[in-house]
Amino acid sequence: MGSTSFNRRDVMKKAAATSLLAVPAVGALSSCASGGGEENKAEKGEKSKKNPLGVKADAALGVYIFNGGYGDKYAQFVTDMYQEKYPKSDADQKATTKIATQLQPKIVRGKPTADVVNNSGADQMNIGKLVHNKQVADLGEVLDAPSWDDPNVKVRDTLVPVVETMGQFGGKECYQLNIAVTVYGNWYSKKLLEEGLDSEYPKTWDEMLAVCKKAKGKGIHGWSYPGGHPRYMFFSMYAMFAQRGGRDVIDAMDYLEPGAWKHDAVKDVFEAWEELVSKKYVLTGFDGTEAHTEMQTAWTKGGKCLFVPNGSWVENEAKDTTPKDFQMTVGATPSLDSSDKMPFGTLYAPAGEPFIVPSKAKNVQGGLEWLRMMYSKEAALNLFKEVGSIPAVKGAVDGQKLPSGTASAKAAIEAAGENVVIPKFYDWYNELFREDFNNMIAKFMLGQIGTKQAMDTMEKASERILKDPDVSKVKKA
Repeated sequence: MGSTSFNRRDVMKKAAATSLLAVPAVGALSSCASGGGEENKAEKGEKSKKNPLGVKADAALGVYIFNGGYGDKYAQFVTDMYQEKYPKSDADQKATTKIATQLQPKIVRGKPTADVVNNSGADQMNIGKLVHNKQVADLGEVLDAPSWDDPNVKVRDTLVPVVETMGQFGGKECYQLNIAVTVYGNWYSKKLLEEGLDSEYPKTWDEMLAVCKKAKGKGIHGWSYPGGHPRYMFFSMYAMFAQRGGRDVIDAMDYLEPGAWKHDAVKDVFEAWEELVSKKYVLTGFDGTEAHTEMQTAWTKGGKCLFVPNGSWVENEAKDTTPKDFQMTVGATPSLDSSDKMPFGTLYAPAGEPFIVPSKAKNVQGGLEWLRMMYSKEAALNLFKEVGSIPAVKGAVDGQKLPSGTASAKAAIEAAGENVVIPKFYDWYNELFREDFNNMIAKFMLGQIGTKQAMDTMEKASERILKDPDVSKVKKA
């Protein structure tokens, strides 16, 4: 996964305000204390104005980056900055799609080889478990440090506030930091919609069905999704739960409240999608490990479908197959009808691409310094240029020409205002999202189960986690 980026100050302030949902009590999940064996011995240097975090200049630095939609060139830019400042450090960067597989066993043993980790992708480590087991460092030190660009301004004050909020698990401590603003929703070719189908973006579900019917008449599926990663459907469905029933509905999901997945709003959303599936408007398949890129190619290069559920990293991820006149655009959740609790334009738009520093890393201070550099305007602007994403650093890309998808993400955030929603259970109870939703939605989108079974599956999953004594629960403040 990834994110999208632009940055006009006023817009970023709005993006911050929109997502200031309080993140309550303790991070989620089971326990599994650090194992035996000799732990890493920390490398520390002397603090000074030029070295505010006390980095040991000759300590090696290990950087691990998720090799997904963003690639790792944007991060190599920062690693090179680090190597330039600390030429004796031997800063080494590795890219992988198997973050948990390669890194978590060493983190659990207290001997991580990574000092800073981009914990993202399908094989990401469960941040809730890492927090619960004290395996990740509190990043407050870097937030309180002088920013790279202005020693009179703290790093914290250069960032969209939601970045710190999303890294908190019940207190002031911050255990993960994101680098960009991700906009999830319904991605499409504006050219195909407006010129090929002579239609406007559907603001209601009836209009969505009508557009899909028109597309079908021209041999184009209204929708597709990666069958091998069906959880992508959450990117389009989640904001609908909130829009239909209000924030109380999604709060209930976060806090594992009995009946959360049985709410009438949830039922209405599933029924809407069930109708779309039953009308054969969905292009299925794409079941392999590269399902997301296969689906995206069918969408961009093949023109086989109109809408796909995705995040704003897709513009960079699919750039090699996207025609120049494609006009990639993201649309917000269509309204079901006038009884919706939140307006059209409600948006699922959190900070994206999380980074952590293992608490037992050999070079914790170096990991913190790497993040301080990542939040420099130079690195943030490079992030935008490399992946077309909206950096979490305020003002980083002021005056830049934005690609189509990024410009539409900017417009979506502006239009949403305070109506931005973020699923906190995604981090708190990762298993619920990753396993149960994934398996349920796979069957649902193929028409193998209906609304009742979908709701029953998720309700049972929520109940299972709620009753599991080995899972630490997040309590409402």
